[in-house]
Amino acid sequence: MRGEFQITQYNDTKSLCPECLEILDAKVYSEDNKIYIEKTCPEHGNFKNTYWHNEDAYEKTIKYEAEPHQLTNLKEASGECPSNCGLCKQHQSQTILGLIDVTNRCNLSCPICFANAAASGTLYEPTQDEIRTMLRALRKNQPVKTPAIQFSGGEPTVRDDIVELIKIAKEEGFVHTQIATNGIALANKENLAQELKDAGLNTVYLQFDGVTEEPYLKTRAANILDKKLQAIENCRKAKLGIVLVPTLVKGINEDQVGDIISFALKNLDIIRGVNFQPVSFAGRTPADQVEQQRITIDDFVSEVEKQTDKAITKDAFYPASAVAPFSDFIAALSGSEAEVTLTCHEHCGVGTYVFKETDDSIIPITDFIDVDKFLEMLEKTIPNLNKNTKIGNTKALLRVVKELPSAIDTSKSPSYLDIIELLKNIFVKQDYEALGDFHMNALLVSCMHFMDPFNFDQERVRRCVIHYATPDGRIIPFCSMNTLYRESIEKQFHVPLGSDRAKEIMANIQKEKEKRMQKNE
Repeated sequence: MRGEFQITQYNDTKSLCPECLEILDAKVYSEDNKIYIEKTCPEHGNFKNTYWHNEDAYEKTIKYEAEPHQLTNLKEASGECPSNCGLCKQHQSQTILGLIDVTNRCNLSCPICFANAAASGTLYEPTQDEIRTMLRALRKNQPVKTPAIQFSGGEPTVRDDIVELIKIAKEEGFVHTQIATNGIALANKENLAQELKDAGLNTVYLQFDGVTEEPYLKTRAANILDKKLQAIENCRKAKLGIVLVPTLVKGINEDQVGDIISFALKNLDIIRGVNFQPVSFAGRTPADQVEQQRITIDDFVSEVEKQTDKAITKDAFYPASAVAPFSDFIAALSGSEAEVTLTCHEHCGVGTYVFKETDDSIIPITDFIDVDKFLEMLEKTIPNLNKNTKIGNTKALLRVVKELPSAIDTSKSPSYLDIIELLKNIFVKQDYEALGDFHMNALLVSCMHFMDPFNFDQERVRRCVIHYATPDGRIIPFCSMNTLYRESIEKQFHVPLGSDRAKEIMANIQKEKEKRMQKNE
């Protein structure tokens, strides 16, 4: 007991001192139905910070822990995780999404930028050759080559060669490409969306903090809602899919969660998902009110339920790791071990799919699919498929198809969606285009909570599936990069603004721009 509260210890881990970033022993435990992470630095004292606000919600996700799916070409560990970071044999997940910062320049100065973009007084802008090398490093992962890449920054569209970079990513074999952008260039340059689409861009990961002007004045220090809306219209003309990315900050825009989801559903023809990201206290984000401003995943889920009048309930959300059995089933079905599998930590993020029957009706996928029963059905079948005999596989598949109606209530599904037939096509015919059709008719509503030094958990980092590639050949988990390594990497590979080297880089950028203009004439 501590005071009058019951304490339950969940696990021991490693964390960071928020002051000096030293690696510290830490523990995750519950107290008064809240989850905390606590550690003590010999120099800076004790830190007790919120991990999740609701113990019941935290516990619910634990049962969806996924089995590790390690890469096989990892280096030996050197030092205690996350020191000397670069994927090593301590890491337990694949790279599902690779990230490359293509610049630290930006056309905004957001007060909550975790990358602290455009603030160093230096230029970090890898060349096309350096970017190609980083792309190749991600594609060397074994047995699963990194399938998806996101160009970020800074603001990637300030580079005049961003279209060329998308082409390079496609040349290097990436199945899915996306850019993380504030949308200003997409709004100002009417043809940019079409040029990016023609080059092979699949998704615009669009910063979108609200449906009114007020949040942008505080989160982005600029009134840019009109730019967001114009960017969306230009993407619509190009039929270039969008994922909205709201950064949630308590007291600024957490009351717009429901309105943002409603906006996305009204624009379902072009918006594929909304990925909410509670602010992390890294980069430029002020860290003097961490506890007062902390929004956790369970807070987000509660806000969705409240702001949608329970059209989307808390029970509709599952950890991202819950879909691992589906990937394992597809891998067993194809007889391949090289299948992309989402094995992130169960406390990294949650999501659900929702459908729109009419303008006033929202149908979460959990209304017509018993998700737990469906996943259990797949898990039970996998061992039979692993026998890898044609007759055995056929019998196992027929059994799954026969059992599908027991997990799916078609009377509650959207009238335009034949979910059983869709799953049959995926399982029996291995027609994965059907999966694409599913995504085109659904809105993914998700929440991804990136870590900062206050809630940093080594166990989560080891299961990270979103990794940065860096110019020195390393591949670094997202939260390690932004908490520990971004500043040193940019310092190592930067050039001072105004220096001869910076002038040379900018001159080369201008030459490349002129070549492209001549080519287009």
